[in-house]
Amino acid sequence: MKKLSQNRAPVFAIACALLVVGGAAVFAKTKAARLFTARPEVKVSLAGFVSRGQAQVSVEKAEAVSAGEIVNWNIHSDNVGNGAAHDYKVVGQIPKGTVLVAGSQKAEGRVRVTYSIDGGKSFVPTPTIAEKQADGTMKQVDAPVSMYTQVRYEWADPLAASGKLNASYQVRVK
Repeated sequence: MKKLSQNRAPVFAIACALLVVGGAAVFAKTKAARLFTARPEVKVSLAGFVSRGQAQVSVEKAEAVSAGEIVNWNIHSDNVGNGAAHDYKVVGQIPKGTVLVAGSQKAEGRVRVTYSIDGGKSFVPTPTIAEKQADGTMKQVDAPVSMYTQVRYEWADPLAASGKLNASYQVRVK
């Protein structure tokens, strides 16, 4: 009986060593996995405000809007993840019955603003349309702002973890 318990001691020591080494390997793998799984998680919120005199009234409280009123749209992005959001873009809709106020687009950081006239299928800095000329030929001309359906903001720099960005634009009710 004594011989059997003596043989168990080395086995028990080896089992304990494997648990310690295995646990360290699992810890190291978990820590390394966290390093390689840093992911952005961007929460985006949209808030609209109607300019009424000197006051800004939220679109929820404004109830109805009238022709000629200006609606200010603010897009707030907050990266609550643990990694940077590369090639970050947001798109603002230009609601039907409104027209984009030219030059009202603003954003923080190094940003490129592009527009769509085809419901968001394509975005370019200056949308164009084909226009028939007096001589019957077709010529590409700048599309009127009234044709714009979306405005897109594309940031040159990544949105860092815990980073925040704001963009805004205005539309006029037709």
